[in-house]
Amino acid sequence: MNKYLRMMIITFLVISLSSPVFSEGDVSGASGGKYVKVGAAGAQFLKIGIGARANAMGGAYSAVCNDLTSMYWNPAGLADIKAIGANFSYTQWFAGFGLNYGAIALPIGENFTTAFYALSFSSDRIKLTTMDQQNGLGSYTWSDIAVGATLAGYLTDQFSFGFTFKYIQTAFTGLNASGIAFDIGTMYNTGIQGIKLGFSINNLGTEQKFSGQDLQTTKKLIEQAYASPIDAQYLANSYTIPLAFRAGATTDIISDEDNRLLAEIDFIAMSDVSEQFALGAEYTWNNLLSIRGGYLIGQDQLGLSGGVGVNYIGGGFKGQIDYSINPTRNFGLVNRISIGMALN
Repeated sequence: MNKYLRMMIITFLVISLSSPVFSEGDVSGASGGKYVKVGAAGAQFLKIGIGARANAMGGAYSAVCNDLTSMYWNPAGLADIKAIGANFSYTQWFAGFGLNYGAIALPIGENFTTAFYALSFSSDRIKLTTMDQQNGLGSYTWSDIAVGATLAGYLTDQFSFGFTFKYIQTAFTGLNASGIAFDIGTMYNTGIQGIKLGFSINNLGTEQKFSGQDLQTTKKLIEQAYASPIDAQYLANSYTIPLAFRAGATTDIISDEDNRLLAEIDFIAMSDVSEQFALGAEYTWNNLLSIRGGYLIGQDQLGLSGGVGVNYIGGGFKGQIDYSINPTRNFGLVNRISIGMALN
C-alpha cells in the first residue's frame, strides 16, 4: 500500500511545483496571487459548489465526500456508495439565478460504482437593453447545463479512485458554446485516527467557442455608400473552462458510539482566481443530527458558512436532508438544500 501513498504524494508535488508553468502572460494558470485572472475562463457555473453538506463545511470536502455530490468535489468518494441511491440538490444563487443537480448511483459488484448526473444553472428573465434603448428590447435567459458519468472503485482496502466524463454547454440569447471535460480523483485512508487524504483535478477539457444566430449581422462596408448591405458574421474567440486542483485532509477529533466530530482542510487552486483554503467541521450526534460550519479563505464574496443535516436509517431505506447557508459580502444569502436517499 505504501506505493499508492508515494504515488499520491508524488502527484501532489508535481502539480504543486508545476504552477510556475502557468507563468507571466499565461492567464490560464496559477498565479500565487500575483496576477488578477478574473475573466480568464468561461463556464463559471462549474465553480459553484454542489450539495448542502459540503458547502456548510466551507467547501472543505475533497477527503470527506462519500455521497453523490462527490462527482463535483472528488469522484473517488463515490466508491463508498454500495447501494442504489439518488441525490437532488438546489442552490438559490444570487441575482435571480438557481442551480439544480440530480444524480443516481448504480454499484457494480463489490468494489466499483457508476453514477450519472445532470446539472443546470439558469436565470430569471433578463431585460435586454442598449445605450439607446434603456427601456428594453425584450428579454432573454441564461442557461448552462452539464451532464456526466463517473466510474469509481477501490483498488485496495484503503485506496480509491474516480474518473468522470462530462459534457458542458453554455447558452444565452441566440448564442451557445459546448465541449467535453474530465475529472480525476483519488482518496487514501491512512487508518490512523480517521485521517484521510483526497486529491482531485477537475475540468480537464477542450476550449469552447460561442456560435449562433446572434453572431450573424447585415452591414454596409461604407455607411455613406449607396451599395446594398452585405451579410457578415462576428468572430468569437475561444476560451478555456476553469481548471481546478484540490488537495484535502480530514481527521476524526471525536469518534465514539454516539458522537463524531471531524475536521477538514482543503487547498484549492483554480486557473482563473488566486489560491484558496477551505476549513470545515461537522459534529454528528447518534448518527441522526449533524451541525456543520466552515470558512473559505481567499474568496472575495463567500467566507463563513453553516448548516444542519438530519439522517434516517430504517426499513431497508436510508435518507438524508441537508441545509446550508452562505452569507456573501455584497449579494445577500446563498441557500442550499439537498435530499439524498439510498437502499440500505
